[in-house]
Amino acid sequence: MDPLHDPDDETLLDPRQARELAGLVETARLASAVVRYGMRTQVGVATVVLNQDNPLPVANHACALWGTGAQVAGTLMELEQVFAEAGRSEAVVYASPTTVGEVEGIADDAAWRAVEEQVVLLHRTRGFSRGVTRPAEDRDLEDIVELYADETGLSEEGEQRLARHLAHRLDENRSVLLVVDDPGVDRIAGFVQAFVERGVGLVEQVVVRPGRRRRGIGHDLVTEASEELRRMGALLVAAHTEEGGTAQRFAEAIGFDVAYGVTAYARRIDDLL
Repeated sequence: MDPLHDPDDETLLDPRQARELAGLVETARLASAVVRYGMRTQVGVATVVLNQDNPLPVANHACALWGTGAQVAGTLMELEQVFAEAGRSEAVVYASPTTVGEVEGIADDAAWRAVEEQVVLLHRTRGFSRGVTRPAEDRDLEDIVELYADETGLSEEGEQRLARHLAHRLDENRSVLLVVDDPGVDRIAGFVQAFVERGVGLVEQVVVRPGRRRRGIGHDLVTEASEELRRMGALLVAAHTEEGGTAQRFAEAIGFDVAYGVTAYARRIDDLL
């Protein structure tokens, strides 16, 4: 038996190691989420980040709910009010190994629902790239927002807010934003967004234009972003993705291994109103 892995699921780290790793990754995700005008705070037994400039759930969520069942239940009720006051249509909690194991039943009783199963992966293999990426510039932001919107279904107002947020990230020395130009066309073929904090690198988003996929562009973007994160001091490089989907298969094909699972829980604020 591998002592580093969970005996019930050999693809995952053992619970203690998974919790320590999840704490490091979540600290980096929270730091990324507050760029530039976000707020990180404690609500009950949860850590919360809210960023009005960034409409994506990763920048407006709670994590690390660690306490008694009563404390977690009370915190979920508090979070509903916090997200409502922040003008969010939905409250989001990411439950990882830093969250109590009983959260599923507690969330059900509190009318929260599990909306997505995710995995966190670690980059194990340092691959070869063709050196085709370049740092993003102001002129690339419109294309990046367009690709983001196609992937996430952002509203027009959300696109405007995301454009402001990405402009701030261009000036953030912990941020990586790389693009690949589309040959012969005045646009980009794809981009990757990444971040480093306290020795933890995050590959946060990679999108390749649909007509340019299966040409190695995604591999180049992630590989070069991972190398840039290491040059910036990252001792490990991690990524989040939906469990069992195309993105996980892509990540595993370019050198990532699954470390632990994450469940996203949500509560519609308009249901309360």
